[in-house]
Amino acid sequence: MRKLRTILFLFLFIPIPVFATPLANYDITIKDGVFSPQSIEVPSDQRFKITIKNIGQGPAEFENLSLRVEKVLAAGVTSFVVIHPLKPNTYHFIDEFHMDMQGFNIISK
Repeated sequence: MRKLRTILFLFLFIPIPVFATPLANYDITIKDGVFSPQSIEVPSDQRFKITIKNIGQGPAEFENLSLRVEKVLAAGVTSFVVIHPLKPNTYHFIDEFHMDMQGFNIISK
C-alpha cells in the first residue's frame, strides 16, 4: 500500500514535461490595407498560428466574423492569432479600416 501511495504522489504532484508539437506559423504583413501575401494555404484539421505585422501608417484590422477572429493593430505593431482546425474551404479576412481593399484569404486543403 505504501508503494501505491508513493507512485500516486509521483504522478499527481511531480511535474512531468509535456512535449507538444509546435504550431505551424505563417507571417503576414498589412500596409495601409494591403495584405502580403494575399493568401496562404494551410492543411485542414490542424491548428496554426498567424503572425501579423502592421507596417502601415495607421491602424489595421485582421478580421473574419464566421471564425470569430479579430485583431486590431496600431501602426508598427506585431501580434498573432491562433486559428482552430479548419474544414477544407476558403476563409476571407478583411481590414475594416480599409474596406476598399482586397483583403486576405486562408485556403484550407
